[in-house]
Amino acid sequence: MSEDAKRAMAGKVSTDVRKSSSASSAKRIIVKSADMADDMQKEAIEIAIAAFEKLNVEKDVAESIKKEFDKKHGPTWHCIVGRNFGSYVTHETNHFIYFYLDQKAVLLFKSG
Repeated sequence: MSEDAKRAMAGKVSTDVRKSSSASSAKRIIVKSADMADDMQKEAIEIAIAAFEKLNVEKDVAESIKKEFDKKHGPTWHCIVGRNFGSYVTHETNHFIYFYLDQKAVLLFKSG
């Protein structure tokens, strides 16, 4: 990501509350940083919500998101899911999103 893009993203935090497909509670979504088209961001969030609803282990959630993006947008996607992690990654332009879904962070990017 260019320095100009990083500066532009620094102040950009969007909050969105969506009703999950399960009858329980709404999900709090906070996009911390993104270098990705809006429609692909929405797709990433929807795929993540579905993965969290059907899976309980963070590793399995990350695998599900990664495989879905590999299938829909070609390889090579990487996904990290958790409550506490650091990262420093290189990604293809327009293929990066870092967001929170309730208390869990999701880092999804394409590289390779």
